[in-house]
Amino acid sequence: TEADYPADWAMTQNNLAVAYSQLPTGDRGENLCKAIAGYEAALRVRTEADYPADWATTQNKLAVAYSQLPTGDRGENLRQAIAGYEAALRVYTEADYPADWAMTQNNLAVAYSQLPTGDRGENLRKAIAGYEAALRVYTEADYPADWAGTQDNLASAYSQLPTGDRGENLCKAIAGYEAALRIRTEADYPADWATTQNNLAVAYSQLPTGDRGENLRKAITGYEAALRVRTEADYPAKWATTQNNLAVAYSDLPTGDRGENLRKAIAGYEAVLRVQNEADHPTKWAGTRWNMALVYRDLGDTTTEAAAWRDAERGYRATGYTDRADTAARHAHALERG
Repeated sequence: TEADYPADWAMTQNNLAVAYSQLPTGDRGENLCKAIAGYEAALRVRTEADYPADWATTQNKLAVAYSQLPTGDRGENLRQAIAGYEAALRVYTEADYPADWAMTQNNLAVAYSQLPTGDRGENLRKAIAGYEAALRVYTEADYPADWAGTQDNLASAYSQLPTGDRGENLCKAIAGYEAALRIRTEADYPADWATTQNNLAVAYSQLPTGDRGENLRKAITGYEAALRVRTEADYPAKWATTQNNLAVAYSDLPTGDRGENLRKAIAGYEAVLRVQNEADHPTKWAGTRWNMALVYRDLGDTTTEAAAWRDAERGYRATGYTDRADTAARHAHALERG
């Protein structure tokens, strides 16, 4: 009990919370709420003054639980996580606990990169600073997997950064993804390898500098590589995302046979719709039908284009995207009028 065996009680509360945080069955939000309650109980005994290392450990775990919590206000949950990580760093210093410090710096950076409130550019700059700090400890030689994961996170932050030179930011992102792939090989880390390949391809597809056709060919190569692991059977949602990205790249490709590129784009979008169907993913389905309408326009197939616009209208209207629905309806009406 807390009264008779406070230290053991706090340790058991912490361990119980860890178990709830990892429980793969039941309601995820409820499990994490129980974990949070356990960590907060443990902190009644595990104070910074009396048990600094245990206090920091529990603060970090509490912050992780808040960062993963799928219920409640996302911004408030992440602010709680940030407060927990920053608290833990009062004990987890780079000098005294380098590995724990690097882990917490990385976790703090992830929270800032996901924070939906405040200044997006400032949040991402804080994330970048955290990742770069973690990499002082997480070296490729000593912590290869952690180093690669942090490189990937840093690259993603640069790819999303809304301030500064867009081309320069994306070049830094590309360098980070390519670095991560030195460790994240298809053989050793197939899922992580596929994620980084997909992210690298997105960066090339958005790169505003250099040869546009060459950039998109590199993007296509990356997406096709990712799909060797991201199969429809094993990773349907991620497979659909990468298929969609690949289709967009083919639709934008300015080199080669334009008709063939557009037909590949249509084939990709049609594949996506096997997963992102109207019943289960009406907004994504509408977006894909919208993209298909644009490709049919380039192909000169007005009848099929009009049908795609009508589908997009239906999907967007059903999910409350009135402006998009109205735009799709206008495009369809203009074609149907002749």
